[in-house]
Amino acid sequence: MFQLTPTVRNLLIANVVVFFAAMQLNPLAFLALYPIGSPLFQPWQFLTYMFMHANLGHIFSNMLGLVVFGPMLEQRWGAKRFLTYWLICGLGAGILYNGLRTYEVRQMRQDIEAFRADPTDVNLMDFVDHNASDYRDQYAAVVRQLHATPDDQGLIRSALESMDYVYQRSINGPMVGASGALFGLMLAFAFYFPNTPLIIFPLPFPIKAKYLVVLYGLYELYTGVHQAPGDNVAHFAHLGGLLVGLIVLLFWQRNRTRMY
Repeated sequence: MFQLTPTVRNLLIANVVVFFAAMQLNPLAFLALYPIGSPLFQPWQFLTYMFMHANLGHIFSNMLGLVVFGPMLEQRWGAKRFLTYWLICGLGAGILYNGLRTYEVRQMRQDIEAFRADPTDVNLMDFVDHNASDYRDQYAAVVRQLHATPDDQGLIRSALESMDYVYQRSINGPMVGASGALFGLMLAFAFYFPNTPLIIFPLPFPIKAKYLVVLYGLYELYTGVHQAPGDNVAHFAHLGGLLVGLIVLLFWQRNRTRMY
């Protein structure tokens, strides 16, 4: 049986309550984190997004990680420092990922305006390569047709409408979940208990915590850079949680060393 510490238990309850409330009350969608520049963005979303989850599998995996890694850290730190660390990692992951998404959205807008100013097949293909590579096959016929009939205003309008649809879907696509905070927690666990063996599905053998975090971080970096079509996981938010967690741990460790 897991020995739930008070803060871990309260975080678990809060996440579960918000998850089921969001299923019943669509207005709770404003708690998710939208890119800066989206009409749906609000500053408080950097905090509230980490209590939202997309589905049962999403919340189950995050809360399982909280229950596995959290109690030993709360016992070591105490409730106040544990909660502070969890929130800082979640906030940091959200800020870093949102900054990246905001940059991507701005670049997308620039590609659209470049096509609007000069509606050529080359500029359309640039938009697809930079922002909609998943739809390369669908756009290929339009690119060929635009190359053959570059003055077709109907085709140009249709392409602009399609590009704007991709833009609107991107800028209004939110991020949810406590994964950034959880990855920070995993890092802290490996930092303080590096040789603790862990059983992680689907591995058939235990792996030490320090190796798990390194392998997981490398996996997230690879899948973030080489994101597969249809992959909607915020890999760079996970990496953000690891990075912010490492910075906080090193800062605390440095201050502790100075006390001696």
